Amino acid sequence: MPRIVETIVTTVNATGEPHIAPLGLIEEGEAWVIAPFRPSRTLDNLRQVPFAVASHTDDVRVFAGCLTGRKMWPTRPADKVTGVVLESAVSHWELAVDGISEDDVRPRFSCRLVHRASHRLWDGFNRAQAAVLECAVLVSRLKMLPPQKIETELKYLEIAISKTAGPREEEAWRWLMERVEAWRAEREQPA
Repeated sequence: MPRIVETIVTTVNATGEPHIAPLGLIEEGEAWVIAPFRPSRTLDNLRQVPFAVASHTDDVRVFAGCLTGRKMWPTRPADKVTGVVLESAVSHWELAVDGISEDDVRPRFSCRLVHRASHRLWDGFNRAQAAVLECAVLVSRLKMLPPQKIETELKYLEIAISKTAGPREEEAWRWLMERVEAWRAEREQPA
């Protein structure tokens, strides 16, 4: 099983407009693979401008926000590639696409690391931050996973939120739960 690093991937289109998306980067030897689902702006942008930036942030609101319509986060220009870095990044990687493996569901963009930088010390995630990341993955797959699996995992994740969340994690959790509540209401609608 490959190692996957959950991060915030920024790409830009041909006119330089940035797009921010939470994605898991897949480690493949020396390369990092970006595998966006079809259709997506990340996919379109990588085809137009073959660079990406992986911003590693400790602010889990960015992950939750991107999945709940809150996609405007402060950025700055990348150092070596065409793209942007999240201002909240504790570190970042700048990536260049070296190859594409086409797929009907998730094309795979194999990228090489062009540049990496650290911006400040990072103390790691606490349990609530990890729970928000896991919940964000669940929210991104609400229409793909069995409902019982989602409900079971949410109950478990709520424990970490109730015990270790600070204000940022509580806000991010609230945003994600709004999306979950909408999904639950949609499921209860008669067909």
